Amino acid sequence: MPSFATSPGTRDIIAPDAARWRSFQQVFADVVEAAGFAHIIPPMFEDLGVFLRVGETTEIVTKEMYDFEDKGGRRVALRPEQTASVCRAFVEHRPVTPWKVWYAGPNFRYEKPQQGRYRQFDQVGVEVLGVDDPQLDAEVIALAVEFYRRLGLRGVQLSLNSLGDSGDRDRYAAVLLAHFSTHRDALSAESRATLERNPLRVLDSKRPEDAALIAAAPRMADQLSEAAASHFVAVQSALLAGGVGFVVNDRLVRGLDYYRRTTFEFVSTSLVAAHTAIGGGGRYDGLVAELGGPDTPGIGFALGLDRTLLACDAEGVFGAPAARVEVFVVDATGGSEAGAVCTELRRAGIGTDRAYDDRSMKAQMKSADRAGARLAIIIGDDERSAKTAIIRTMEGGSQQTVQRDALVTHVRQALGR
Repeated sequence: MPSFATSPGTRDIIAPDAARWRSFQQVFADVVEAAGFAHIIPPMFEDLGVFLRVGETTEIVTKEMYDFEDKGGRRVALRPEQTASVCRAFVEHRPVTPWKVWYAGPNFRYEKPQQGRYRQFDQVGVEVLGVDDPQLDAEVIALAVEFYRRLGLRGVQLSLNSLGDSGDRDRYAAVLLAHFSTHRDALSAESRATLERNPLRVLDSKRPEDAALIAAAPRMADQLSEAAASHFVAVQSALLAGGVGFVVNDRLVRGLDYYRRTTFEFVSTSLVAAHTAIGGGGRYDGLVAELGGPDTPGIGFALGLDRTLLACDAEGVFGAPAARVEVFVVDATGGSEAGAVCTELRRAGIGTDRAYDDRSMKAQMKSADRAGARLAIIIGDDERSAKTAIIRTMEGGSQQTVQRDALVTHVRQALGR
């Protein structure tokens, strides 16, 4: 028989990591739902055209898309990100604006697997459609800052930039093309290829041979229209008023072509790998129209689950949640009592587990210890005859015998409830 393993760039998430993932998403939900965001669950795959709007010069589209023809002859793609899907949903359902939604779940990109980067990777994020207000930009950014704070992270730096309006971005791209083309031979081979597709993305290069040319490149701020510049100033003022610190990084362009005006990124100062960005986002005011809807402003962010948890590990915060099993039933009567006791305690809201296969009491106590239970409920033949049970603390080993019909009350007291 063949032996199968996960495909490259994927992995199984098992305990205790799976519980940590679920807790991560719950903390995020608590933060954003308190700000009026509703949950959306977009499909895992869409018509390929939805994601082509991400930008035909981006590597997501040119190299990383999982696209294929389905059995109905339709060209579809596994989602590489969720903003485009949310905008497609807005066009299809036309909800009342402002439409504030959040999401959590996997995306798919065919890229080289490495630490914190997988071909199937999870993100949490928010999108707001229908509002063009710098105060909203600041509020969206502040939600991400609050989420990181709830996780316990302290070493997170916010970088901020404006990519201006559509004309500003196009003008800046032309200026950058002229600058880098003049010194083309000094660029790395990778940046020369990038220059042909999208001059802005050359600014993302971390290669030493590109550093001097990038440092000398023209600034985006010099190309901003009056309206875009005013919007950016207002965003910064609102962030400062809300106590959110940031640095302005006029080399920040992000990886997707749809960004306009406010653009931001969160970097972990605790990570030392090449990739320290743990989330980011920005405005994408033209994306809804690109997907066939009305001209609608939008802003959002996506936060990487894997990278953020790596940052948590580096800072020693937000570990896996404690086991839900508080009580372990040790049945020395052959297993006939454990089922009824487990049902009774579970119905009372007490996490309870048991052993099977008529294992010895010693083996069952080892199982109770591995389960992380605080209490063991021991029932042997004598206890069954007397309609009693023994409650033993796993730490310390103290124990008491209680009446079987009062077991729930005594267990709650022993748990400090």
